Amino acid sequence: MDARLNFATGPTAPKAFKHLMSAGKALKESPLPAATQELVALRVSQINGCAVCIDMHTKEAAAAGETSVRLNLVAAWREATVFTDAERAALELAEEGTRVADAAGGVSDAVWAYAAKHYDEEQLTALVVLVSFMNMANRLNLITQQPAGNYEVGQFH
Repeated sequence: MDARLNFATGPTAPKAFKHLMSAGKALKESPLPAATQELVALRVSQINGCAVCIDMHTKEAAAAGETSVRLNLVAAWREATVFTDAERAALELAEEGTRVADAAGGVSDAVWAYAAKHYDEEQLTALVVLVSFMNMANRLNLITQQPAGNYEVGQFH
C-alpha cells in the first residue's frame, strides 16, 4: 500500500509537522506517567483503527519495558486485571474522548471525576491533550492511508 501523501515533502507539511512533533515532545515531558501515555495512545489508535499508530505505540511501549500481556489486553482493559485504577481511569477517559460522536455528550462527569481522583490538574491537562493529539494523528494517517509495520523505536523522537 502506498500513502496518498508524503508528509516529508512540500512546503506545508514539514512546517506543520515540526509543530506537531514539538507538541508530541511536550506531552512526553509532561508529568503524566510514560506507561499511561503509551497505553492511552494505543487504545485511542485501536478505536480509530490507525495501524501506523498502533505499530508505533506498541513498539515504543515494549521498548520502555511494557509487558506483552498488558499490551495485548489494552483492547479489553475493562475485563483485564493487569491495569491500575489510575490507568483504568485514563483509558476510560480516552475512550469517551475518542468516541465523542457515539457518546453524544463527550466525556461524562463520572468519568471525569474518576480521572480527577487519580491525576492532578497538570496530568489531566496532558491526558486531554494526548487524547486529542492521538485522534488528530490517527485521522491524518487514516485519511492519507499511511502504511504500517516499519516503525522503528525512537524514529520520531
